[in-house]
Amino acid sequence: MDHKTVLPKNENSEQQLLFITGIGTEVGKTVCSAIVTKYFNAEYWKPVQSGDLDFSDSIKVKEWTGKNTVCHPEKYRLKLAASPHQSAKEEEITIDLNSFKLPETSNNLIVEGAGGLMVPLNDEHFIIDLIQKLNIPTVLVVKNYLGCINHTLLSIMALEQRKIKLKYIILNGNFPVDTERIILKNIQPETAIIKIPHLEEITIENIETAAKQLEIL
Repeated sequence: MDHKTVLPKNENSEQQLLFITGIGTEVGKTVCSAIVTKYFNAEYWKPVQSGDLDFSDSIKVKEWTGKNTVCHPEKYRLKLAASPHQSAKEEEITIDLNSFKLPETSNNLIVEGAGGLMVPLNDEHFIIDLIQKLNIPTVLVVKNYLGCINHTLLSIMALEQRKIKLKYIILNGNFPVDTERIILKNIQPETAIIKIPHLEEITIENIETAAKQLEIL
């Protein structure tokens, strides 16, 4: 599909409210969230943090984007590094979908999910239900690995079935030409593409450089 190049810019007249999800775990959602947060001069919110409370995703984004970045407190902070429904059960907590509400801000806001779309929050609801409740466009992070095409297209299908707008797809790192071609062939023209290079080292300087060089296609 043909996608028009949009010149990078950090000032946006329209408020950007974006939910960043991934095709699975360990695809670089938090690094991409930091870069996109920096690019849009946005605030950041992680609704559910499971594990790593001493170095949570909010702490990482703050460290990688600078002290001026506003990181809103998580709704749920869970000790066990596992699926949110399991982590919550360990603490005798039930995650209530209706308890989530977007932080009040007139600034751009980046919301980062946990894992992929079908990660359970409780026995009834998944991350995709949270996206639907918050009613904001989605950013899908894709990383190259064996099976990534399947996971990407299934994620796109799930979003389309729920009529959730896929505003951006992020290709995180390097991709074989044949893999990238199939993925891009199966997204809608209104979905823009962001390419983020692989970062050998995650530092505030490298995050800032990646944000400055970011292009939306």
